[in-house]
Amino acid sequence: MSRQLTQPAIAWHDMLGSVSVQAREVVCQMAAQHRRELATHFYEQMLQDEEASRLISHDQVKTWLHSAMMQWIANLFAVKSGDDVQPLIEQQTRIGEGHARIDVPVHLVLRGAGQLKVAFVALLRQSPMLDAGQRLEALWLVSQAIDMAMQIMSQAYGKSHDRNSRAEEAYRLFSVIQNAAAEQERQRAAMLDWENLLMFELAINPEGTSLPQIRASEFGLWFRHKGAHAFEGARETDIILQAMDAIDMALLPGFAPLQNAAPEVRVQQLRDLREQTSNIGFSLEALFQQSGELESGRDVLTRLLNRKFLPVVLSKVVKVAVQQASYFAVLAIDIDYFKKVNDTYGHEAGDMVLQQLGSMLVSSCRGGDYTFRLGGEEFLMIVVDVTAANALKVAEKLRQQVQDFVFNLPGEQTLKLSISVGAALNDGHPDYQRTLNQADEALYKAKHNGRNRVEAAWSAH
Repeated sequence: MSRQLTQPAIAWHDMLGSVSVQAREVVCQMAAQHRRELATHFYEQMLQDEEASRLISHDQVKTWLHSAMMQWIANLFAVKSGDDVQPLIEQQTRIGEGHARIDVPVHLVLRGAGQLKVAFVALLRQSPMLDAGQRLEALWLVSQAIDMAMQIMSQAYGKSHDRNSRAEEAYRLFSVIQNAAAEQERQRAAMLDWENLLMFELAINPEGTSLPQIRASEFGLWFRHKGAHAFEGARETDIILQAMDAIDMALLPGFAPLQNAAPEVRVQQLRDLREQTSNIGFSLEALFQQSGELESGRDVLTRLLNRKFLPVVLSKVVKVAVQQASYFAVLAIDIDYFKKVNDTYGHEAGDMVLQQLGSMLVSSCRGGDYTFRLGGEEFLMIVVDVTAANALKVAEKLRQQVQDFVFNLPGEQTLKLSISVGAALNDGHPDYQRTLNQADEALYKAKHNGRNRVEAAWSAH
């Protein structure tokens, strides 16, 4: 049975049927022949735009964008009347959704499309393969095809952007707090641990070198990657961030040159430090008093985040990584042979396994990391501020913990299980979907190569 044509597909076929075969073939041939110079012209113009240059760099163009643009140009004009154009339309939809994920403004895309049309028109005017009538047809086809692609992209962008905006607002309100009271106590304890460590280092290291920074502490990681976003817009959030900067950039460096200073100078330093930590403590308490908890977005069984907030979290993590010139990793996790657990011991046992694994993932996370249950036996971790080597260590440690763990089942039964993990490191690409795909491919490789193993999307050697 033939697939029913969508409205965009009908419009695309009508467009192709409105021009002669000669005109269409020349356009197709020129697109394939000149795609490199057309893509080069496109990005040269985009990089001259101040707003566009903040979103893309010369390195990104060289690394992946230029080749992708070349392929897009060739694909756009390769279809002919009678072909199935739905895959091409779906490609434009995916591109529009990708632009929404990395927050590329629509007007920049449209501006770039206009520049592409100008360059293509210039080539067609010089072509000796077309007579006057065919040249007009070719010019019309190029303009219409690019406009239709932009229309589909823009529509997909609008839907995706609206959906992401609603999810982001929900996530901001929901934050990442499962239980406000428990989270507040956890962060108080984390602050106290950092203060105790700092006092210990000052006691045994009077020179004041290599003091632990609050931004790198458990509390600092949590607040920079989660708390600041959850409480975005609150005055107390700015107070905490400013206090952390004051501690790390001014107060801690000030201890080093003053090891031989008078006692009253060192006492004043400690008082200044205490004032900043008190500001953090008071502000944090005020934030928790203001916060409410929304349960939607959390997996009912494991209490981990679910798919609803994955796009929002990844968009935020990408933005922070770019701002701080850091890296993050995605770990795709799957329980090996989980179906056998349900088939042999029942679904209640399966649920207990999922709950216990969820708890293990949470306990393995630092304050700034994220854990998700994507559905079934599939989990995902986002590990922030890591290198490739660190990410592999985290994944391998988790795999070993699961292998060594004894899972409790109903009726005092126990079970040993294993997991497979696919790891991907974001290399600066602004579209997080690319990193997710790489993690999924690495997970598939781990399954294919025998399970109970970690595979990386990059070379580990």
